[in-house]
Amino acid sequence: MRPIAQLAIVAVLGAAGYGGWHYWQVQQAETAKTNAAAAGARQGGGGPALAVEVAPVRTGIVVEKAEAVGTARANESVTITAKQTGYVASITFEEGQLVKTGQILLELETRERKAEVDQARNEMDQARATREDARQKLDRARQLKATGAITQAKVDELDQVLRGADARVRGAEARIRMLDARLDDVRITAPFDGRVGLRQVSTGALLQPGTPITTLDDLSKVKLDFSVPENFLGKLREGLAVQARTTAYPGRVFDGRVTVIDTRIDPVTRSVRVNALFDNREEALKPGMFISVELALDRRENAVMVDEEALVPEGARQFVFAVRDSRAVRIEVKLGTRLQGAVEVSEGLKPGEMVIVRGTSRVRPNMPVTARPFQRPAS
Repeated sequence: MRPIAQLAIVAVLGAAGYGGWHYWQVQQAETAKTNAAAAGARQGGGGPALAVEVAPVRTGIVVEKAEAVGTARANESVTITAKQTGYVASITFEEGQLVKTGQILLELETRERKAEVDQARNEMDQARATREDARQKLDRARQLKATGAITQAKVDELDQVLRGADARVRGAEARIRMLDARLDDVRITAPFDGRVGLRQVSTGALLQPGTPITTLDDLSKVKLDFSVPENFLGKLREGLAVQARTTAYPGRVFDGRVTVIDTRIDPVTRSVRVNALFDNREEALKPGMFISVELALDRRENAVMVDEEALVPEGARQFVFAVRDSRAVRIEVKLGTRLQGAVEVSEGLKPGEMVIVRGTSRVRPNMPVTARPFQRPAS
């Protein structure tokens, strides 16, 4: 090979080596610059500011609620039954009818009972007549005793006869009252205002004591029984607002109030039974219905709230990044009630502070940030 060709090859190789070395030096410098910027950002030093979206800490109304399910009951409910044996003479109600207190629903056959009453009255009249005769004889005996025409023993005997006659009169009067009461019992009446249910007997049927005739429910108000976990017990009280919903009426809300809180905690479910009362003049709610309940336990008018996206969880703890002097400051917060898209902050923030909502995953404590308002999506 000629010397000139050899020299050309050496020159080319040298130039290539120098170019590679220079490129490596530039890359190293760029990497060092990037690492220095990141380290500066981590230590709160210089570096480019991170663009984030922020929203102010605001105040609003927070209603703390407990949810449960319950079963509806009539305000008053009873199964109408017969008090004594007898044949049904007449039925004076229609199924589903509204009835008033004291209204006659059914009557039993009364001929035998009226005959018993008439016989008892005759016996009472006889007993009264016998007593009056005994009284007159005793009065005459006492007059004769004063003149010595009769002995004291005879007077005492007539006095005993009068006492016996008087006892028989009282017994006859008591029997009359008993028979009158039994006669009243053949008329079965409504014990309170309400709506009767399905009829379970027919005219001419023989009823025995306790035989069901129909049901009677006062549906003007409905009671709702449900259970609440014991950890809410400190906030439960009579008069709390209750909202009820049922799949039978989609979208409709029934408003009621807590009327009774049980005195005992169920040791198995660790819950307490609660009773609420609802106005039901339209009779939309029926006894036995399955109903979902929302119980308003507490209402805070000026609760501190932030957007839920601002939270940065770390184990069991919660943090937010507040923007102060164009830097991200990490703050631990205590949370209260969670709402749709927002959360109540009970400790850690004050109204008006700006917190980072978008970009929290890239933010580090004390990092410089450039803030712009958070645009909430249209609902």
